[in-house]
Amino acid sequence: MREIIRSDVSEEWGHSGIVEAGDFVFISYCVGNIGQPIENQINGAFDHLSRRLESIGLTLESVVKIECLFRDVWNIPVMEKVIKERFKGKYPARKSIQTEFAHRGGEEGLQFQLDAIAFKG
Repeated sequence: MREIIRSDVSEEWGHSGIVEAGDFVFISYCVGNIGQPIENQINGAFDHLSRRLESIGLTLESVVKIECLFRDVWNIPVMEKVIKERFKGKYPARKSIQTEFAHRGGEEGLQFQLDAIAFKG
């Protein structure tokens, strides 16, 4: 059995931002541009995901699944626009859900977060 590698660890929050297990990488809590308009937050989350992937030698092309969390699920078309720009036809499987974020800033704060699974085989 190969080693499970955990990085981008937050002791404060008790989670790992990146977990490499076998041929798969699990990336959690990608956010960015909190408090800005929804398109900026979505781009910020994908920027965060890209930086994490780059830290382990991968790119967005390796992403096979994303889970998108919205404060307002009616913003899915904005996310789809961003996905089309960033993935250029090599789209991951995805799930989108609406949630109340437990994050400071309330309704004007965090609007979007994503988690991803990437393949590194």
